[in-house]
Amino acid sequence: MTPDDAHHPDLVSLIVSRAHAVGADAVLTFSEYAVVAVAEACEALGLAGAGDAAALARDKRLMRHTWQQSTLPQPEFRPVATEADLHAAARSLPGPLLLKAAWSAGSTAHQIIRSPYEVSAAWARSRTVMAESAQLGYAELHVAEADADFVVEQIVTGTAADWFDEPNWGDYVSVEGVVADGAFHPVCVSGRMPTVEPFTERASITPAPLAEAAQGRIVDLARRAVDALGLRDCGTHTEIKLGADGGMWLIETAARFGGAMTVPQIEEVFGLDLVGMLVDHLLGRRVEWPERALAPAQARGAAGSLVVLAVDGRGRAWPDRKIWDFPAVSAKTPLSRGSRLSVVAESSLPDGSVVPVYDPAAGANTMAALCLLSAADARTVLGDFETLVDALPRVLPAARPFVVRPSVALTEEVPA
Repeated sequence: MTPDDAHHPDLVSLIVSRAHAVGADAVLTFSEYAVVAVAEACEALGLAGAGDAAALARDKRLMRHTWQQSTLPQPEFRPVATEADLHAAARSLPGPLLLKAAWSAGSTAHQIIRSPYEVSAAWARSRTVMAESAQLGYAELHVAEADADFVVEQIVTGTAADWFDEPNWGDYVSVEGVVADGAFHPVCVSGRMPTVEPFTERASITPAPLAEAAQGRIVDLARRAVDALGLRDCGTHTEIKLGADGGMWLIETAARFGGAMTVPQIEEVFGLDLVGMLVDHLLGRRVEWPERALAPAQARGAAGSLVVLAVDGRGRAWPDRKIWDFPAVSAKTPLSRGSRLSVVAESSLPDGSVVPVYDPAAGANTMAALCLLSAADARTVLGDFETLVDALPRVLPAARPFVVRPSVALTEEVPA
């Protein structure tokens, strides 16, 4: 498919026609925005895929409603389609609240609402960000008017202290897995650094250094969440908030493998080629899935991916604009002995680009780069990422001052 195909009026029929043209025996996607279209195309082609339930793992309103019917633990929520809906929800739900676009990804359009007086501004900002994301190509590719659908939910209080023996871990994890012939196969659990406000993800680390009993409880909740959605054949990525005294809440499940570098991290650490295994399954070949979720004791070291945002370790914006320069980062950041740092070029700005100002509402849309790090264990990856975050504003070159030239659009910055 070409970039222009994303704007095709009927993406499902386009996928079907391309599949017929090449005689495809399997079709899959790694994009959150194409999950529903590919699932419907597979149905039309008679091929294995996520199935009719794909939308339940895409639309956060349907997902939460499905889990509510199965009495699974999750934040209180309300679907919202208008500003009036949001005002009504703010009056009925315990605050603070988080407004989310129902079909978004990468923490895009998230807005924290701490009082009723913030409702109108939050609603306007989220709708604006969704429109801007669509212009950038970060939007649902199949469902019409998806950028108008939102959900607001209670912000629950998480804690990592009751789950991890070491400090500085984020208070949520993700369970990576596969559904094959309707049966869920958990693969492993990944840990996180704390998010950047409002809830932008900063780093994923595989494996999460959890005790066996704790990992077992987390995986069991992920299994119940995936089973409730009724998916058939696809990768899965289930995020779970961790609370005090063993409490947990479901954040969301995706009918695809985890984003960023989750799949390469798993291959490096556990030696499993999940993409190849899923393709083999879709083609009808026999696949030996792990009997249970793999634990840290079975890992060969650890690996993590870090989203580079223009904020420090406490989430504060950098005081000055910087130029992205990975060679400078690699040469000047003091990492642990044996750690290996690389940049994912396809997901990063070219060296010499100005690092975007972090926009809390735009989330990962304002990232500068994606880095991959391998180390002896998960604790070392976390420590090296903390070192890297602290070092970035110091080792990156300063950007030249910017002016707006009259001959260009007012939104375009040009070097002075």
